[in-house]
Amino acid sequence: MTGERPTASEVLSLHLPDAEATAALARRVAAQVRPGDVIALTGDLGAGKSTFARGFIHALPDPQGTYRDEHVPSPTFTLVQTYDRWPAPVWHFDLYRLGDPSEVVELGWDEARDGGIVLVEWPDRLGPLAPRNRLDVTLVLPDEGDPDAAGRTAVLQGGGSWIDRVDALASGGDG
Repeated sequence: MTGERPTASEVLSLHLPDAEATAALARRVAAQVRPGDVIALTGDLGAGKSTFARGFIHALPDPQGTYRDEHVPSPTFTLVQTYDRWPAPVWHFDLYRLGDPSEVVELGWDEARDGGIVLVEWPDRLGPLAPRNRLDVTLVLPDEGDPDAAGRTAVLQGGGSWIDRVDALASGGDG
């Protein structure tokens, strides 16, 4: 994983050469997470959103402090999966199939935001429900026409309490 160190108000861009680098970034973000946090995962199909989510969820212990390598499916068809983790339950939303932002409320959005940790794929489907205080993680695949391109680029931008934590991620800090 390579990247430039920005100031706290800038965007952090990192080259992720493979799926393990994507999971490693997710573990770094998990080390910064707090109850009430929202992490918005954006990218084309196959860009690595679910890989990031799996790495993130596996990086957090259960409430007894045990790290479990449990199966973490993409919630494409269930729309939401929950995981009993510390420091708070993790709610993994996949909103790709949502037609209207109000539908996310029926999936437990308010409950998830009330002390949980939220990973949300396809956050653009949230519309006005998207919180300002969030970490945006955009995963960008290389251009198909570039034969030398490999991996993907992760672009991180924090709002609210995430601004300083993105700066810590840029410096390699874990919190």
